[in-house]
Amino acid sequence: MMGTGRKILVATLVAGTLDILSACVYTLIAGRAPMTMLKGLASAILGNGAVSGGAGVALVGLLLHFAIMAAMVAFFVIAASRLPVLKTHWLLAGIAYGIGLWAVMNLIVLPLRFGWHPFTPLGLAEQFFSHITLVGIPIAWFARR
Repeated sequence: MMGTGRKILVATLVAGTLDILSACVYTLIAGRAPMTMLKGLASAILGNGAVSGGAGVALVGLLLHFAIMAAMVAFFVIAASRLPVLKTHWLLAGIAYGIGLWAVMNLIVLPLRFGWHPFTPLGLAEQFFSHITLVGIPIAWFARR
């Protein structure tokens, strides 16, 4: 049986890696460089000039991604330790959490940082797939153990 700290660490590494890999794939499909996407993440704390930085700035973006993921994982793991229904119905909870994370990121966080961008059907499908399948469900799976 995993302790709370270990659950948070492992779920962060798994969901964070799956999520950033999907972001890299979608970035490549869009014809952009993953390094640029990572620098864009870093710009949230380093400012708009970060996008012209080097590999160190991209590393800051990657670390920021995992820090945010750790907070999202910790929230769910702690909630699941207090609300057994999240463990009992972990798959549904993971799906719901993935949708909730998508909503917070895409309806609040990203518009506050980058302004509002319209959604496309393909973009929504990609994002829901990533947030539900690669983030919400793995987090819930580790939390239930």
